[in-house]
Amino acid sequence: MGGGADSRIPRLLSAYFSREHPGVQVVLRTLPFDPQEAGERIAGLVAEYRPELVIGESLGACQAMRLRGVPRLFVSPSLNAPLYFGYLAAPLSLLPGVPALLRRLFPVKPGERQRLDFRFSVLRKFRRLRREALAAGEAEPGMCYAFFGTRDHYRRSGIVSICTWNRHLGKGRCCRYPGTHFMEEEFVSALLIPRIEDCLMLKNNE
Repeated sequence: MGGGADSRIPRLLSAYFSREHPGVQVVLRTLPFDPQEAGERIAGLVAEYRPELVIGESLGACQAMRLRGVPRLFVSPSLNAPLYFGYLAAPLSLLPGVPALLRRLFPVKPGERQRLDFRFSVLRKFRRLRREALAAGEAEPGMCYAFFGTRDHYRRSGIVSICTWNRHLGKGRCCRYPGTHFMEEEFVSALLIPRIEDCLMLKNNE
């Protein structure tokens, strides 16, 4: 949500793999906030690049999870955020002034970042996104693995929930790290990157 091709974790991964594994292509894209438009864009990217691994962070985890047939890694997956958008924010967005208020609360970040759109016609689509994401995750739990920060402030609201993850994906498919929602660089280096290398079997090939 509000992220994009120049977000911190994507930039860290791109820099690392271009340096340590130049044969690995890291594809970074800024996707639309509209779940349907984003899904169509992702489908095109998958057809074009045929990725060996997909990584989703926060709200982007829902988009990544509904891709079947490819290993997926998730950082702070916000599997319950679509409930807030689809069932709470969507009806409220019909009230005069609410979309403008939401835009002030979630301003557009500088750089190549996602532009947020809080219209009812967009927000109501998050209901379907969550259903499809969880169905895909339940169908292929062995293809999914997540990282949760113990100091993630979104866990208090339930937007990020290990219980939701365990209920739909099963226990043992995630780990916790002593950091925040926005995985710090030290944990990207110590946890995320080694997991990516294992998924791509890079260490075994060198």
